[in-house]
Amino acid sequence: MSNTRLRSVALAALLFAGAAGPALAAQPAASGLGQAWPNTTDVSPSPNWHAYVFTMGGVKYIQVNDANGNVIGAVGTSNGQFITLPIGAFSQLVSTPQQPSAVAPTAQPATAPTTVYNDTSVQVTATPQTDGTVQLMATSTCDPIQCSTRAQ
Repeated sequence: MSNTRLRSVALAALLFAGAAGPALAAQPAASGLGQAWPNTTDVSPSPNWHAYVFTMGGVKYIQVNDANGNVIGAVGTSNGQFITLPIGAFSQLVSTPQQPSAVAPTAQPATAPTTVYNDTSVQVTATPQTDGTVQLMATSTCDPIQCSTRAQ
């Protein structure tokens, strides 16, 4: 799936979610994206972070919140392709294999990266910076051919 196609799918899903509102409330997997405490399971292996996964239209959305529930950033992914979503306090510092962060961090890492989400197709790490920002990095954990031939 091309970057343009993935962006179109992600944008359409987000626009559809906003337009459908109450109709999507019955689908917990698709509601809550962008919320501090979405009504879904926290799947982060780290006690210092919260990660929430939402799926819609074949796209998996992964949102990362800090320990206080502040949305840090989010990515959409499908078939080994990624897109950074424009939500979260540090969305400009989210990087993916297809999209480097919108701005380069001006600070140094304050700690080593922490895995905040990991499954068979994607890993997301968070790295607090010395200026109080947080850099998120999403990477694929499978071969692109394998990713495109199996369900995400």
